[in-house]
Amino acid sequence: MVEGNPVTANGAAGKRHSAECVGEAEETVEQLRAALRGAGITLPSLRVDPLMIGREAPCPLVELGRCSVETAARLAVLLPGRGEGQW
Repeated sequence: MVEGNPVTANGAAGKRHSAECVGEAEETVEQLRAALRGAGITLPSLRVDPLMIGREAPCPLVELGRCSVETAARLAVLLPGRGEGQW
């Protein structure tokens, strides 16, 4: 925190999300979308949560949305062993 103001994920201070913070979230969504596309997976509802943009920090949330059972199974195959403290 900087003098009582929340700090965004990229270090920008402010009471509300800065354009920089929202831009970072949108860029991250596009990177995730491209990575998923490369694996043949589409999450149609993938986006920055629009309700979080106007709120106070922390930074906006990424909404992954719903997907079919087939898509969930494909994701599960791609992600084994990635949990349990590995980040």
